[in-house]
Amino acid sequence: MESSSSYELNAAVSSWEFLVLFLFRPLLAIAFVLFLLLLGWFFAWKLVLVHVPLVQEIFNLREKPVKLKPEKRGRLTQFYNNLDSQSSASNW
Repeated sequence: MESSSSYELNAAVSSWEFLVLFLFRPLLAIAFVLFLLLLGWFFAWKLVLVHVPLVQEIFNLREKPVKLKPEKRGRLTQFYNNLDSQSSASNW
């Protein structure tokens, strides 16, 4: 009678060991590797990648300053302003 109860106990332990060996350990190993990869990516991002201009441009991290255009920008503006003033003077 004792041998059958010990056999059942050994069978229960062996099935638990089987489950741990073939299910939990690989899942924990995969989770650990993914954690290390994500941790490495996080540190690389914070320490190096944020400061690379190409990465800043791709992820739109750098805000470009908005330059206002001056009212009298160049020769074409002056030319058209002169034409307008001449045409309005000639109409009078």
